[in-house]
Amino acid sequence: MGTNAHNSGEVYTSDSEKGFAMNHSHSSPPQEDAGLKFVLKSQGSWFHCGYHLTTSIVGPVLLTLPFSFTLLGWGGGVLWLTLAGLVTFYSYNLLSMVLEHHAQLGRRQLRFRDMARDILGHGWDKYYVGPLQFLICFGTVIGGPLVGGKSLKFIYALYNPDGTMKLYQFIIICGVITLLLAQLPSFHSLRHINLLSLVLSVTYSALVMIGSIYIGHSKDAPPRHYSLQGSHVDKLFGIFNGISIIATAYASGIIPEIQATLAPPVKGKMFKGLCLCYSVIAATFYCVAISGYWAFGNQASGTILANFIGKTETLLPKWFFLITNIFILLQMMAMTAVYLQPTNELFETSFGDPKKGQFSMRNVVPRVLSRSLSVAAATTFAAMLPFFSDILSLFGAFAFIPLDFILPMVFYYITFKPSKHSIIFWVNTLIAVVSSVLVVIGGIASIRQIILDAKTYHLFADV
Repeated sequence: MGTNAHNSGEVYTSDSEKGFAMNHSHSSPPQEDAGLKFVLKSQGSWFHCGYHLTTSIVGPVLLTLPFSFTLLGWGGGVLWLTLAGLVTFYSYNLLSMVLEHHAQLGRRQLRFRDMARDILGHGWDKYYVGPLQFLICFGTVIGGPLVGGKSLKFIYALYNPDGTMKLYQFIIICGVITLLLAQLPSFHSLRHINLLSLVLSVTYSALVMIGSIYIGHSKDAPPRHYSLQGSHVDKLFGIFNGISIIATAYASGIIPEIQATLAPPVKGKMFKGLCLCYSVIAATFYCVAISGYWAFGNQASGTILANFIGKTETLLPKWFFLITNIFILLQMMAMTAVYLQPTNELFETSFGDPKKGQFSMRNVVPRVLSRSLSVAAATTFAAMLPFFSDILSLFGAFAFIPLDFILPMVFYYITFKPSKHSIIFWVNTLIAVVSSVLVVIGGIASIRQIILDAKTYHLFADV
């Protein structure tokens, strides 16, 4: 499990390079629980870590990047896409350094809420970090069957335009697939699925880029304009909404749980995994964002694939849409399985018995029941709320940004205590302050968009 028991007395572990000591007298060793023992097994390599990271970040949300450019323009879009990438890479690496440091001191933290409790104190894990992370993970699990269901419905309508099946039926089909994936016993058991996910994300991103370039050069190419649309108020809110969309695209929220899958010693492995992940991000995000915005300008839709359909017919062959949507469907199911892991770990901790075998009847029955009920609830929400993508933008503001942009800076400051005269202190402070402002403004912009779009949606809508 990667944790060592401390002696009963007061223990100080010094760090001569940083010049401070940690007092472990009030930090009792974590009790063995079924969640850590069974779900967060520390058996992976840095390659496996890279696969998990890529699947947790690179997903169908990247198809919204051309739309974010319509809100930010060429300069703002490229600038924020680059800044968000640099800041999140830096932030995730800081988080990894804090985790490695505590592991070297004899207390490896395997969950985000463990970090909050040990570094910030009791209460932060239960009343802030834990609920935010659960919101992110369960929200993504809701989004999985929804996005997958829309892909399935599109394929169905492509070959059977007069069909009678509704969106909620396709969402249920994807919910069943998710339910089966939810039964995989541990995070580490997803490594081969996440390798396939990496290949799929690169492939459908390349297809989207090729499709955009082809349409942009064809005789059916739509007129392109790159000016920002709307009133001054619309433009202002649009800028913050675009920032929130891109921030959500880079967001993870489960970095400690992914690092927990690494076999000890962990030093340096997460950095290699991040390099692999961000190589894929660079190859997919920029290609889709730039090619999509170039081809359709400020008419780029919420998802760029919608622009590939003309007023009377599709602008590309049917096989293109079939392959692309199948790849998106499969990759989204893999991403959903990744974000199931923290909730699975929470259920296992609550209902599992670490003294019994992982596949004993005592642990298998509550595992299957809790995971199945969780997926069933998420699928029901997805069918009821087909406009859930607007809500995800709100999650980006209130949940992803604090966990991925702000807390890593706080954890690093408390752990390493950098001098107030150092560059790293002021860089971290600037990131935390600007991110805090984005939480408020991005949240307001997201709520405004939900209110505007709510007029056109209803429960179980067939959109």
